[in-house]
Amino acid sequence: MKQVRPKKNLGQHFLTDLTIARRIADTVDVPYPDLPVLEVGPGMGVMTQYLVEKPRPLRVVEIDRESVAYLNEHFPRLRDNIIGGDFLRMDLGTLFDGGQFVLTGNYPYDISSQIFFKMLDNREYIPCCTGMIQHEVALRMAAKPGCKDYGILSVLVQAWYNVEYLFTVEPSVFNPPPKVQSAVIRMTRRDDVEHLGCDEQLFRRVVKTTFNQRRKMLRVSLRQLLPADSSLFTLHPTFLTRRPEELTIAEFVELTNLVAQELK
Repeated sequence: MKQVRPKKNLGQHFLTDLTIARRIADTVDVPYPDLPVLEVGPGMGVMTQYLVEKPRPLRVVEIDRESVAYLNEHFPRLRDNIIGGDFLRMDLGTLFDGGQFVLTGNYPYDISSQIFFKMLDNREYIPCCTGMIQHEVALRMAAKPGCKDYGILSVLVQAWYNVEYLFTVEPSVFNPPPKVQSAVIRMTRRDDVEHLGCDEQLFRRVVKTTFNQRRKMLRVSLRQLLPADSSLFTLHPTFLTRRPEELTIAEFVELTNLVAQELK
């Protein structure tokens, strides 16, 4: 079977450098070397060829039918573990008999944030996630308070996972080359944080609402959530003169609890 043609509508950029492919595949070995692995978007299997040699269960999910056919032909050992479908629509609790697994892949740039939000919604199954994403997204995910890259994705991911920026990948090792650099990251679930200490859905609302006006002080952006006469604006005037990019995750939890009291 001939090679798969990269499809622009699926955001496909096939990695061609085998050394980098092996390096990315090896990121799944720390810190859970025995858990099963789910690879998202394997394409023609440049990473899969190294993952399949590891002594642990492997499944791959691919939305592109041409790629699925290619994988079935070239990876006969995986035929019962090649899932043709959309990762974003999958019930992750049905994989690996409902057990935990490591998530990895060369993630399509245009849906990488959606993939990580799905990871957060299914974090009980995913203690570790590795893979390659757009360089700018990787910087945002690993950013700390006070940094220009610190934002919604930083706070929501780091509330539950420790993020490591592992290495940068240049456009020249892809077919076709993307217009931006890529980066490989690893996220390890913070098992010391069982509960945030606040309403998780409200936490997400507060984070998204404030960062949607990131240059505004909290007292301005929070008016979308609270009435103008809310006592929060008079009881915490100093806190509310800060901007969202200055707040730590613990302070966002504190702010969420203050908002929750007002909403009651």
